[in-house]
Amino acid sequence: MLIKLTGGTVYDPAHGVNGQVRNIFIRDGRIVPPSSDKPDQEYDLTGKVVMAGAIDMHTHIGGGKVTIARNLLPEDHRKDPAPREGLMHGGCGHAVPSTLTTGYRYAEMGYTAGFEPAVLPINARQAHHEMADVPLLDVGGYAMLGSDDFLLRMMRDGKSQAEINNYVAWTIHSAQAIGIKVVNPGGISAFKFNQRNLDLDEQNSHYGVTPRQILQTLARAVHELGVPHPLHVHGCNLGVPGNMDTTLNTISGIEGLPMHLTHIQFHSYGTEGDRKFSSGAAQIAEAINKNKNITVDVGQVLFGQTVTASGDSMAQHRNSGMAHPNKWVCMDIECDAGCGVVPFKYKDQNFVNALQWAIGLETFLLVEDPWRIFLTTDHPNGAPFYAYPHLIKLLMNKSFRNDMLAQINPDAAKLSTLGCIDREYSLYEIAIMTRAGAAQLLGLKDRGHLGMDAAADITVYTEQEDKEKMFEKPDYVFKDGELVVKNGEIVKVVWGNLHTVKPEFDRAKIESELKPYFDRYHTMKLDNFIIRDNEIEDDGRSKILVHPCQKGDRA
Repeated sequence: MLIKLTGGTVYDPAHGVNGQVRNIFIRDGRIVPPSSDKPDQEYDLTGKVVMAGAIDMHTHIGGGKVTIARNLLPEDHRKDPAPREGLMHGGCGHAVPSTLTTGYRYAEMGYTAGFEPAVLPINARQAHHEMADVPLLDVGGYAMLGSDDFLLRMMRDGKSQAEINNYVAWTIHSAQAIGIKVVNPGGISAFKFNQRNLDLDEQNSHYGVTPRQILQTLARAVHELGVPHPLHVHGCNLGVPGNMDTTLNTISGIEGLPMHLTHIQFHSYGTEGDRKFSSGAAQIAEAINKNKNITVDVGQVLFGQTVTASGDSMAQHRNSGMAHPNKWVCMDIECDAGCGVVPFKYKDQNFVNALQWAIGLETFLLVEDPWRIFLTTDHPNGAPFYAYPHLIKLLMNKSFRNDMLAQINPDAAKLSTLGCIDREYSLYEIAIMTRAGAAQLLGLKDRGHLGMDAAADITVYTEQEDKEKMFEKPDYVFKDGELVVKNGEIVKVVWGNLHTVKPEFDRAKIESELKPYFDRYHTMKLDNFIIRDNEIEDDGRSKILVHPCQKGDRA
């Protein structure tokens, strides 16, 4: 079937198209060259904005901590029951929507892909079950390493980089992941040995390795294996005043290797002023601008009730006294990682919360290259994902931003430079941050753009002066060429794809070492740890899309 989208104003940064009127042709789920054939369906998009489907490259939508958050907060479900009719099943959840509701709400905003940033390998099967139950979205996950006992033993025992690379590649394969994530490198492990903080050059008391060594080792492994997405780093000292120094040292200490720093807002705090809490956004942005090997997403704080769910059990233990409502969970799986879930309400009149809000926006506006910064709230940690249209309006409208600045805690507003920043994001830059740049960072060759043979993931908006209204309700959303949203309403439910990479490795060698380790230390057998392709594809929903590694092609 041939579909023609006629006369839309196209923003396709991957091909340098900035607001040009173009026709788009779709056949068999792909964008194809212009055709003189009579289309089976035609949509007149005159005066409308056309972009690729949006990609959320960091959103907690599947895995153990998300399940815990849902179980911990029944009041969250009652607050937002989200009844559905016809094509859709009912769902619920405000800060942590159910899997079905997550997919519906993302699609209704024009998103066609979302990536879970913390898949614990030993619990990856459960994460994939949840992600497979999210309709209308392509998905993928980053496998967590860096506090796992096997890696720390390897480093303690002086194993070679090649041996560690083999283990990392095996983990990516076994967890069906698209990248590697490290959370508080070594710190989740150190917490279990009664260390309550772990700075960049402080040794884990049990293994004798430092976070800097872990980061360098894993970043080098990901790079040498040719995995497109750089090491995805949740750094040391999350949320601690003065942690901007740790972040700056992390950037310089990676020695030029590619590295992605996630939810950078939570790692950009100084200690100036009477309250010993200040913005480090300017210094962090300057370092990002100078170091082209560094990419970041922001983890923007927006005001209201949410829940913080993180593998960083050390930080969550520290934050548990601020839980709202007053309950929290800390847990561990097989001594390989941890998890903390702490409900939280961000208040605009709270000095720290207000300054966190300003720090995130300062970072967005001071980082010069939109190809290296990405729009996230670290859902649900900074805010639920469906607050994105509001965040986009803050970035695109200085007057609105200043109006909001005038309403927050006045002491926080005085310490922020936000009111002095004139920059306003353009539609082209929004398309980079939420489409083309995200796809490029993840190595998704056929997503995030509107070129020939790209997947026909396409979102159409009516341009409005109020950008929040514009981005919260698209006119049309196509998923792999099928119309799934019309006038902001779901009209068809389809299931997305699972994106992975499969770097080369020596299976026999690494499994000869892992099998006796599993037999001695884990309750799970090695064979049960590995997720095979048929386990994912046999559900009839997911199709695995393997993206090429770039070994030998990178500087």
